[in-house]
Amino acid sequence: MASRTRVLYCGVCSRIRRRVWQHKTKHFEGFTSQYNINRLVYYEVFQDIRNAIDREKQVKRWSRAKKLVIIDAMNPTWLDLSESWYEAPAELVKR
Repeated sequence: MASRTRVLYCGVCSRIRRRVWQHKTKHFEGFTSQYNINRLVYYEVFQDIRNAIDREKQVKRWSRAKKLVIIDAMNPTWLDLSESWYEAPAELVKR
């Protein structure tokens, strides 16, 4: 996850759509809500949660530069990969 100013957050979850929505709506107080980290710019999928946790720990140990390399490889324009996951509220839809 990243903010528009590219502050980064790395986490693991079992239900990515729900977790991204929580970030977008600032469901929990803390680092991600404080820094507006609400854009999914990179993700990996694992079948076994233990492998996902091991990977999260590995990535968290990396330098920022190394994290930027893997994000840029998957998403060079840093688009929000979850942008199409949620319906826009009716008042925001152009008529």
